[in-house]
Amino acid sequence: MAVPTPKVEIGFELTDSGTGPYLRLDDPVAGRLDDPNWVLGGDVLVDVTDRVRSISIARGKNRELDTFEAGLANVVFNNQDRAFDPEFTASPFFGQIVPRRTIRISSAGQFLFYGVIDDWNLNYDPNNDNTASAACSDAFGFFNSQTLTGGTATAQKTGERINAILSSADVEWPVSERNVETGVQDLGADVIEDGTNALEYLRTVAASEPGAFFIGGNGHVVFRDRYATGSSGGVTLTDDGTGIPYFGMKVVYGSELLYNEIVIGSNLGGTAVALDTDSIGEFGVRNLTQTNLLMSQPSAVTDLANWYAQKYSQPEFRFEEVSVQVDQLTPTQQAAILALELGDVVEIRFTPGNVPPAIVKYGEVIRIDSSIDPINHVVSLGFATTDVALLVLDDLVFGRLDRGNALAF
Repeated sequence: MAVPTPKVEIGFELTDSGTGPYLRLDDPVAGRLDDPNWVLGGDVLVDVTDRVRSISIARGKNRELDTFEAGLANVVFNNQDRAFDPEFTASPFFGQIVPRRTIRISSAGQFLFYGVIDDWNLNYDPNNDNTASAACSDAFGFFNSQTLTGGTATAQKTGERINAILSSADVEWPVSERNVETGVQDLGADVIEDGTNALEYLRTVAASEPGAFFIGGNGHVVFRDRYATGSSGGVTLTDDGTGIPYFGMKVVYGSELLYNEIVIGSNLGGTAVALDTDSIGEFGVRNLTQTNLLMSQPSAVTDLANWYAQKYSQPEFRFEEVSVQVDQLTPTQQAAILALELGDVVEIRFTPGNVPPAIVKYGEVIRIDSSIDPINHVVSLGFATTDVALLVLDDLVFGRLDRGNALAF
């Protein structure tokens, strides 16, 4: 099988350099005003893939109750001709090797990362095996640098609040770069303190749902409400040749997500405590506390506490991580893996020691790491368990009440 074709593009302003798809007067092809492929000037995404040595990408989180972190990428370029040397005036990119340039990474047409270059790290080798590395982060880095103007928020749904913050003069995130669901939870008219960190506030809104808030591989802001459980019937990962093959299975069975004393506090809805006495009797007290949430009604605070007490009262058996050698897959399988996004659900079949029967579980993708070089393309997937999930109507797996799926809260 072939390595999927990677593509790395950087947003350069090269109008006067002769490089890039810029309009050129009197040129029979590049001089046509009605051709959208040739622009007058400004920043354009320039394909620099032919100079790439390796790509690494990390997006997501490690545990279900963690917040999604900023996506990170590192791209190593061949710099033997000093093309990425900011002091080299003969570089075709001279004047453009600076921080905060847009970068987009894709593979086989699927977007894997979109963000900005935070740092250029130059390595000069005595044998002229020189490299330049672009250290990159996604939009969470931008949100983390913004602060909010103080005031009283409007009572609204969680997704509506996220959109309001993104549209505020403090952030001004483009509407076209959002995939934000309306949300289920009602938020009160809380007071936002002047200078509140924008990213932390957005995360608090998401935790009040609770929902998933992250930056997609295409750079869009994504908010999925608590009913957005993925459906079954999609990607199937197997170790017996019946589905997409994987390697490096890591299994967790323990207490890292075992909680039986739940304390949930809202600035507007008060505090609720939920206990699972059977779990406490068996495992001792395991406390989970979340405060300063934004739910407007005391009943919503109680409902969330009860849901967590149900969901986390027993030790967790979880397929934590698997890796997929994408370059060893068929084109159809490659496309399926590269199209996976955070929050998607996959079926995983694992036969320890090749001794049947297989253990079959569904996992929600909470982490996607990619490692790409000219020979290999490996995607590592991290999972949250879906053993206790909200009901999905008409789904063969998540629509069954006898599986432990909850109707709602």
